[in-house]
Amino acid sequence: MEQGLGSESAPTSGSFDKSRVLNVKPLRCLVPIFPSPPGMSAFSTPQGAPFVCVPPSGPFPAGAAPFYPFIVPTESQRPAEQNANQAGHYGFNKPIPSPVPITSFRTPTQQAGAANGYTGPSRRSSRNRMVGIRSQLEGTVMEEDGYSDSQNQSDQYLSSFSMHITDTEDTSKVGGQKGKSQRQTRSKQQGNSSDVDIDAVANNFLSSFNLMAFDTFRRADGDSESVGYILLIYDLLRRRISKIEDAKDATPGIARRPDLRAGTILMNKGVRTNIKKRVGAVPGVEVGDIFFFRMEMCLVGLHAPSMAGIDYMSVKITVDEEPVAVSIVSSGGYEDNGEDADVLIYSGQGGNMYSKNKETSDQKLERGNLALEKSLHRANEVRVIRGLRDVTNPTGKVYVYDGLYKIQESWVEKGKSGCNIFKYKLVRIPGQPEAFTMWKSIQQWKEDLTSRIGVILPDLTSGAENLPVSLVNDVDDEKGPAYFTYFPSLKCLKPFDSPKPSLSCTCLGGCQPGDTNCPCIQRNGGFLPYTALGVLLSYQSLVLECGPSCSCPPNCRNRMSQAGLRVCLEVFKSKDKGWGLRSWDPIRAGAFICEYAGEVIDKSKAEEFESEYEDDYIFYATRTYQPLGGMPGDSIEPPKIPFPLVISAKNGGNVARFMNHSCSPNVFWQPVLRENNNECYLHIAFYAIRHIPPMKELTYDYGIIQNDKADQRRKKCFCGSLKCRGMGNGGTDLSYS
Repeated sequence: MEQGLGSESAPTSGSFDKSRVLNVKPLRCLVPIFPSPPGMSAFSTPQGAPFVCVPPSGPFPAGAAPFYPFIVPTESQRPAEQNANQAGHYGFNKPIPSPVPITSFRTPTQQAGAANGYTGPSRRSSRNRMVGIRSQLEGTVMEEDGYSDSQNQSDQYLSSFSMHITDTEDTSKVGGQKGKSQRQTRSKQQGNSSDVDIDAVANNFLSSFNLMAFDTFRRADGDSESVGYILLIYDLLRRRISKIEDAKDATPGIARRPDLRAGTILMNKGVRTNIKKRVGAVPGVEVGDIFFFRMEMCLVGLHAPSMAGIDYMSVKITVDEEPVAVSIVSSGGYEDNGEDADVLIYSGQGGNMYSKNKETSDQKLERGNLALEKSLHRANEVRVIRGLRDVTNPTGKVYVYDGLYKIQESWVEKGKSGCNIFKYKLVRIPGQPEAFTMWKSIQQWKEDLTSRIGVILPDLTSGAENLPVSLVNDVDDEKGPAYFTYFPSLKCLKPFDSPKPSLSCTCLGGCQPGDTNCPCIQRNGGFLPYTALGVLLSYQSLVLECGPSCSCPPNCRNRMSQAGLRVCLEVFKSKDKGWGLRSWDPIRAGAFICEYAGEVIDKSKAEEFESEYEDDYIFYATRTYQPLGGMPGDSIEPPKIPFPLVISAKNGGNVARFMNHSCSPNVFWQPVLRENNNECYLHIAFYAIRHIPPMKELTYDYGIIQNDKADQRRKKCFCGSLKCRGMGNGGTDLSYS
């Protein structure tokens, strides 16, 4: 070895002088040594050897071929020390390439000249590889439509895509140019066909929206319209990607994250707003707004990092720059606590305090911790987002924007692990709308309804629903709406003839995504229309659910509108629109809320009802409706139903009869068809257009009558929307006057 690798044949056993000092070199510099047959030199070409030692780089004799991952790197890619040590030739007079670390092997791309040789250590790529290993071994907590919010899996997934971020001060950047190229390479590994399919779907979907509206000005500074539009596009795209991935077989160890995939696509295309970091309020984002995905906060500029809890920016002070905190996310990962709803005790970052398989250590005054300390002395405002438990998904979270806080003090204390943790006390700035305090009040109401002011009835449904619906009036002395009979579902006089008769399913365990033999999935175009959490995956002209003749159980995923209420609702007295409907629980976009119950009016009598001006509590599926999008140019069409349907909830119905009209609604209706022995029953189901915070009134668009009597029935609209049409055509209750 002292003579140099390859200068002589390998010493035989017994002839090696152990007293000599070995020339120790790094493992990546060592070259494998093949023993020479007796009587032959390592430099000679084998003649009649019983076997042939073929170097990984070739050349290869007949019957042999090169194999992955041994691809010879070019001379320019080899470290100089490797070239210097490869003077020796083995086998077919070809140099043996230096070994490379196993972790550096990547599936070769189809680009010419690509090589997988060692390119030097990369701290970030090594970290991402270890993250991938840990995420497979440790297991994760699944949430938000079955997707994990685990930092390991999110980091692993984000490292697979190139995320274009224009803000140079964005702390959520993921590496430099080298990391970007590595992520681009890895994105090509993960099944080219599926990636191409999703990219094509995304491009086709986004082409239907007016993305030209997001010019440089709107990307830098948003407003409520652009924020709402971006969140709508994100949610629809995420659900489309989820629909595609849901139909595929799950790959062990690979996390499905449509939320991250959709966010990355929009980031790369510049479909985002408020990209310029700022201290204080974010244009277009209101206190109390909720988010079910961290990527949503990234896209609207509320909190830039997709995983880190502290977002900060650099501020120039005279000559030097120092970091200041702009927002924090308190999601329970650390020892955050505080009894007062307007006070938050926030733990610093770092020290592996929340990692099960890492050794904990003292936190350091750097990065986000340093930014919080600087913000304490500068007394600047910090946005606070609180992560709370999602009642519809116990393993998930919902993020609530709780407004602006100021850091009042900081200190260091010993955590449960025995290591030092930075603590920061933040106090909410007075005069802001309620957000987290409202959530705490609702929790008290659920535990003790008598604490709710103005309760008339604890359960308006008298047990007809699986969740109680309270009746509340804290406005005046009215004791309740006019008497009606409560029943939770639609009463049909007779079924319709099925336009396309089909078989009933025999899915004893419930319809499963990807089951091409299920007739119910076939009727829906090869996909299940809902996620496991009851979220409608896409807007369709008609949703075909399992009917009474299907063998699947009541909790089948394709019976979402038949399962009853999933959130706690409240019928309340409004100040100027009569009785209305709102939820105690947060509702995610696309989630099923309730169906419209009542008695179906015969077509021959529908005109008679329309001729009378007393059309309160009447639902018309025959009207025209505005598109659901927030800006012109989208192609989301209103529902189209195969049969004219008019429902009267005047004498009997459910909570849907109390939903008021709005020209900018947060709820839309969808026709749902249930078949039974070649007969079909049509129902009207309501779903959320966007995320709806607790205690936000639920409204939908009553539509416009297109006939010669429309002018006679126009009423003044009191919806209060910025896009109010001013006048409307009668509805189900007192939203019109």
